[in-house]
Amino acid sequence: MSLLRKLGIVLAALFGLLFVAAGLAYLLFDAEAAKKKLIDQVESRTGRQLTIAGQPGLSLWPDVGLQLGAVSLSEADGRSAFASLQAARVSVAVLPLLSGHVEARRIELDGLSINLVKRRDGSLNIDDLLDRDGDDDEEAGKKGDKPGKESASRIDVAGVALRQARLRWLDEASGKTTEISDLDLSTGKLSARPGEQRYAVEQVALSTRARSDGQTLTLNLSVPAVSVEGDKLSATAVDLSALLEAAGRRIDARVALQGLGGDLEQPVVERFAFDLQAALGETQAKAALISPVAVDLPKRTISLNQLAGRLELSGPALPMKRLELPLNGRLQADLERQKADLSLLTKLDDSRIDLTLALGRFAPLAARFALDIDQLNVDRYLPPAPASTGGKPAESAAESGKAVAAKIDLSPLKGLDVDGTVKVGRLQWRGLKLSSLVLGVDLAGGRLQLAPMRAALYGGSLDGRVTVDAGNQQFSIRQNLQGVAIGPLLKDFADKDVLDGRGSVTLDVTTRGDTVPALKRRLAGQAAVDLRDGAVKGINVAKLLRDAKAALKGQSTVSGTGNSAEKTDFSELTASFRIADGIAHNNDLAMKSPFLRLAGEGDIDIGQDSLNYLAMVSVVETSKGQEGKELEQLKGITVPLRLRGPYNKLAYSLDMGKLIEEAAKTKLKEKAEEKLGKELQKLFRK
Repeated sequence: MSLLRKLGIVLAALFGLLFVAAGLAYLLFDAEAAKKKLIDQVESRTGRQLTIAGQPGLSLWPDVGLQLGAVSLSEADGRSAFASLQAARVSVAVLPLLSGHVEARRIELDGLSINLVKRRDGSLNIDDLLDRDGDDDEEAGKKGDKPGKESASRIDVAGVALRQARLRWLDEASGKTTEISDLDLSTGKLSARPGEQRYAVEQVALSTRARSDGQTLTLNLSVPAVSVEGDKLSATAVDLSALLEAAGRRIDARVALQGLGGDLEQPVVERFAFDLQAALGETQAKAALISPVAVDLPKRTISLNQLAGRLELSGPALPMKRLELPLNGRLQADLERQKADLSLLTKLDDSRIDLTLALGRFAPLAARFALDIDQLNVDRYLPPAPASTGGKPAESAAESGKAVAAKIDLSPLKGLDVDGTVKVGRLQWRGLKLSSLVLGVDLAGGRLQLAPMRAALYGGSLDGRVTVDAGNQQFSIRQNLQGVAIGPLLKDFADKDVLDGRGSVTLDVTTRGDTVPALKRRLAGQAAVDLRDGAVKGINVAKLLRDAKAALKGQSTVSGTGNSAEKTDFSELTASFRIADGIAHNNDLAMKSPFLRLAGEGDIDIGQDSLNYLAMVSVVETSKGQEGKELEQLKGITVPLRLRGPYNKLAYSLDMGKLIEEAAKTKLKEKAEEKLGKELQKLFRK
């Protein structure tokens, strides 16, 4: 008998034995007994109830296959459901098993559902399962087994399919529920060579949808191929997209990785790309960033050393309608130590912006920064001012009784630790024009301090500080302006053309409140002004004095309202103010001109934007012209001028009683002097 024939007989006998063994195994397989044994083991080991609908199906050729129908696992209390599975099938090729090679044709799971709960005490509804796993590892160690030890030299799976999986997360403390549904995972070929430390997977596709608080998040992941050989990692590309949809907003983001390599502990990405498209109401936003990436997993660090990209904003509500920012910089983050360093350079229209930022702690935030801007017109990017009311003064909130002041929320300042400097070459904000601005920022313990605050403005300088305390909603302002042209400053910043001149203004005030009206009503402190060569606009004192002369002759009472075309020039004006409960009181006003002297006393109600003031005007000299002759009769008489009303509709009137009294005193004095002179003449003649 030839060798080949003998070998054929042996192989035929072996295959015959295999078929017989397979047939006996199939006939002797008791599905009901196997199901009961599995249920009993789960209950004894976990205390949970396992339910298997129907009987497990078994196939032996050409694959060893196991098929299950509906399966469910209860919570630890045995009543509610923890996990369920609609169907599962696993098949393994028979012949490769003889050589220790696991070759699965397909692993399929349909309708997997898991309910995770975080209880009010912080524990999870799977803590008992996790603890049991630890006990199993300990028991395996006592027996000399190594947990997780590979039992096969080769594993090949033609594909994995997870269809319509669902995960529900409930936080009992907050009552918040998050649900991940429609989770589908599929792969192509999976292979593992544990002995050679080689692993690979192809065509990974993951898609899912999550819902929480009226928001829907859709995720899609695609990986053509990933392989690991030893400690080396390789992937052609990774593509992850996310879509967030909610009422009034839609955010579509995509992350793409190309050239993923390096080793498992220090992977690198040749090109990381991030793209974002968002719609928030009518506002549209687009962002794009690219950079190579280096990661150190043991140290938990990440570096993006060549960041480049852009940011675009557009919308009808934006003053500029469209805004585009190019971005260049670098980012390094240490997740273990919660530290990060960012440098960013961008250009906003004509502005060059350079930012360096160092995070010392992510939460609560601790940061150090330096911001350098060559020029910036903030007004270009602010909403337009409210439409004019046709020349009529706007009614204040206090007058209308209807307006509701917006709350000032300082709570975001609490818990932050921020320190930095801001430098701006030229700045325009709310009409105010500054240059060479240097601003220090110090935020700690809910207290924000802006100091130093130095700048050049309107031919002079500013030096001061601003303090905001979120703990008691308190504000403190100290400012010293020197050599400033006060007229252009008031016109640009407050749109008020009431005063002109150059000089100094000092301010030291505090206030407290959560709305602007409340802050104005509680203002307290002091202020002072010292101006030269200017004018008070809206009133012509010389004209009033001429009217006063006519009043002394019995004509009508002198009164009127402010007129922006009129003004009273002065060579010097000084005043100081004591401020309490939003009212600034002054009693030392001194205004001088070549012909006039003005003093006064009264109140400025800052909360109501109104004035109640009595000014005392004296003629100290008269000119030789017609106007001078008209004022000659008032020389030496102090003319009382009452000013009252809101700033934008100031009314004035002469106090005729005091005017007549002053005039009478002057006449009596003149008569007395005349009579005294005559008596002296008689005396000397003797």
